[in-house]
Amino acid sequence: MVRLSKWLLKEAGTGVNKTLSDILVCPLSKQALRVCEEPPSLISDSIGVSFPIKDGIPCLVPTDGKILDTDDTMKHDNAADDSVNNK
Repeated sequence: MVRLSKWLLKEAGTGVNKTLSDILVCPLSKQALRVCEEPPSLISDSIGVSFPIKDGIPCLVPTDGKILDTDDTMKHDNAADDSVNNK
C-alpha cells in the first residue's frame, strides 16, 4: 500500500487530473477554474483569483487564493492565445 501511495504521488507531480479540473469550481464565485502550468495553480477568471496546487493537490480554501494583477491575467490570456495559434 505504501509503495502504491508513493508511486501515485510521484506520478501526480504538480498537475491536476483532467477529470478533476473539469469538476472543480471556484469556492468564491462557483465558476469554472482554468489550469495554469507555471506556477501550478487554478485560476478563476471571473474574479481574478489564483489558487495554488501543492504536490498535485488544489488548495481551494478561500484564504489560500491570491488576487491577480491585471498584468498577470493579461499574461495568462496571451499565453493561452499563443498556444491556440501555434497549434
